[in-house]
Amino acid sequence: MGGFFGTISKEECINDLFYGTDYNSHMGTKRGGLVTWSDDGLKRSIHNLENSYFRGKFESDLGKFKGKSGIGVISDTDPQPIVMNSHIGKFALVTIAKINNLDILEQELLERGKHFTEMSSGKTNQTELIALLITEGKDFIDGIENVFNKIQGSCTMLLLTEMGIIVARDKRGRLPVVLGQKEGAMAVSNEPCGFPNLGYEICYNLGPGEIVNLTADGYTQLRKPNKKKQICSFLWVYYGYPVSDYEGINVDAVRYKGGCSMAKEDDLEEVDFVSGIPDSGVGHALGYAEGKGVPYHRAIIKYTPTWPRSFTPPTQEQRELVAKMKLIPNKTLLKGNRVIFCDDSIVRGTQLRDHVDILYRYGVKEVHMRIACPPLLYPCLFLNFTASKSDLELIARRIIKELEGVDDKDLELYSKSDSPQYKEMVEKIREQLNITTLKFNTLENLVDAIGLPKEDLCTHCWDGTSYF
Repeated sequence: MGGFFGTISKEECINDLFYGTDYNSHMGTKRGGLVTWSDDGLKRSIHNLENSYFRGKFESDLGKFKGKSGIGVISDTDPQPIVMNSHIGKFALVTIAKINNLDILEQELLERGKHFTEMSSGKTNQTELIALLITEGKDFIDGIENVFNKIQGSCTMLLLTEMGIIVARDKRGRLPVVLGQKEGAMAVSNEPCGFPNLGYEICYNLGPGEIVNLTADGYTQLRKPNKKKQICSFLWVYYGYPVSDYEGINVDAVRYKGGCSMAKEDDLEEVDFVSGIPDSGVGHALGYAEGKGVPYHRAIIKYTPTWPRSFTPPTQEQRELVAKMKLIPNKTLLKGNRVIFCDDSIVRGTQLRDHVDILYRYGVKEVHMRIACPPLLYPCLFLNFTASKSDLELIARRIIKELEGVDDKDLELYSKSDSPQYKEMVEKIREQLNITTLKFNTLENLVDAIGLPKEDLCTHCWDGTSYF
């Protein structure tokens, strides 16, 4: 996954660019990059974030950046921005993309005499591949259309050019793209949580496939949006920052509403309080506490001084260690109590199992786990939100294989919350994680909490559905 930020101003832009990009740090873990445009040309800096975080890596670079326009990225994929000079002009490019046919496109470009210079872990840098596809067009818009037509997956991008910042949202709208405006400046991001502190007001949400050009005075539409969209619903469950609005719908409000609705359908009665697992489980837990009519207590606290939100190691082993270290249970609140814990999702189950073991060691009497979304049955094909390399990394799929002997039998039945297969799967997950009771929110409740029609949402990771 990842997040980007761009700004163009009548004044020097580096402060807004630096802090605006940093506000996307919770969206990616591997690489960070900035580039600005000035009379002296393009200035670029890229750093590895796997063992650090964005601000610490880039603060010493800020003096070299000049210019009134720039783009930045926090990426879970390749080193970027990419800087290109071509027949359609000079430009810098950042992307948030997942290209499922990367190998095929790479071979086609090589056969047409193209070459790649940016490699990442021995593989072609997908942002460079997208840049080459853009340069096949007669102009920037035609080149972006070429990307939309060629790739399988998704691609949202920013292009820094002499004329401004070209913004293109994925043709299916998997990821939000939001414009902000203040006097003498425009900004763009797929994560608008940084707009208020930088003085920007949200002024426009791009539609799927829409392309606009930003200048310091405003924006101009270059391609009309497509009529259909499928924005990723997992944004509201996990990745989205609580204060952010996508399609005009606030992240934390969705989590609160989903938790409240789930609690009203829950027949569990004898509990002492509700607690959220930081960070994204908290909004769900607050709503759950209201819907259930029981107190909310902070029984688990995230240690933020040395584990900032922007530090998330890239490997599963490191993530499990950090997850254990940065969450501190409150023994006084836990001891002898029956507690409902709310979390955003269960992916592999390893982190949650470790958390549950710790809770029991701290004296909790009962652990009732309530999950904000349905069981994850399919790895993400479009944004890498679940980041699983195989189906069997998902705990639900491992359980299904144990039950069926194969990992892909009757998955539709396992996605229906009223089916015997679903109930047996959830019970097996509960047993493996040593939880007193376990319930997942229904897809119907989640869609209702978001408030968009289901056909406008991508729900593939839960029910395998993708409308186009």
